[in-house]
Amino acid sequence: MAQTILVVDDEQSILDLLQYNLEKAGYTVLTASNGADAIQQSHCSTPDLAVLDICLPDIDGLEVCTLLRRDLGLPVILLTARDSEIDKIIGLEIGADDYVTKPFSPRELTARVKAVLRRAKTPTAAANTRLSVGEIELNQSMHEVRHHGELVNLTAKEFRLLEYLLKNAGLALSRHAILDHVWGYDFYGDPRTVDVHIRRLREKLESDPGAPRLIVTVSGVGYKFQNAS
Repeated sequence: MAQTILVVDDEQSILDLLQYNLEKAGYTVLTASNGADAIQQSHCSTPDLAVLDICLPDIDGLEVCTLLRRDLGLPVILLTARDSEIDKIIGLEIGADDYVTKPFSPRELTARVKAVLRRAKTPTAAANTRLSVGEIELNQSMHEVRHHGELVNLTAKEFRLLEYLLKNAGLALSRHAILDHVWGYDFYGDPRTVDVHIRRLREKLESDPGAPRLIVTVSGVGYKFQNAS
């Protein structure tokens, strides 16, 4: 069965262009020209991925992205004419899987759609094991993380990032290694997404995120998880 892509943009020419190219690539395409319609279609039709413009006429696209990620766990590629660094960072912080700036190549965007869907479908290995390092326990089969026995609410990407850090506890991991193992070898997005997600993990796991004890920065390399108990 063909996977379904929801394309959200207030420009009809963009909707037509993406619908044509994505259908040509074998996807079923739904379109919406505003945020309210996008949210309604997502709940009614449960698409596999959304290509979402930030600048919408009713609801801000970043808010729509947050709702789609929180309520449905829907992979999202942000599409926007903005090219400022702050917009990209905000998009990454709210959980967007990728970020494409207009004008764009339809072929490249289709490749990014394929890459994000492939990563979303990748099963986690060793599903019945637990990882425990110091005060952190990660249960893979239940998809739960506990800190000092208290349940911690993590997004799917934060869970996979912490899982990779715990599996390699004590080892210095480069940003590129983290991207390859958590986001996938075909990741097209901004490498700084690693820093964004590390910061979010610290906020949820560290008593003082500004002076982390668990997920520490290794100067000139990247990050490592250490047992600080």
